[in-house]
Amino acid sequence: QVQLVESGGGLVQAGGSLRLSCAASGRTFSSLPMGWFRQAPGKEREFVAGTSRSGGTTSYADSVKGRFTISRDNAKNTAYLQINSLKPEDTAVYYCAVGAMGSSQSLYKYWGQGTRVTVSS
Repeated sequence: QVQLVESGGGLVQAGGSLRLSCAASGRTFSSLPMGWFRQAPGKEREFVAGTSRSGGTTSYADSVKGRFTISRDNAKNTAYLQINSLKPEDTAVYYCAVGAMGSSQSLYKYWGQGTRVTVSS
């Protein structure tokens, strides 16, 4: 089993940056691809970015390409989501999950509790 804890969210002005972290417990983190999702108020949860087990392959939703960067440090059992040029529409609860790296949420085995990002205009 893998437990995931997100951190790094907060209130930021439009144009700013944040780095979200996803700390994993358990020795299997490095063997699992993982992804980041977000859920904006009143909307369904959506895929943001994914990465392979090694971090060598990444994928992004079209809406965040060029602004978001996913990475992972398997030695630290931690994944990251660097968010630049934040927009008010990026306001959401951000979740990390492991088990896949694509947009199909049903393929992910474990989820974190989320960290809230609020972007003011």
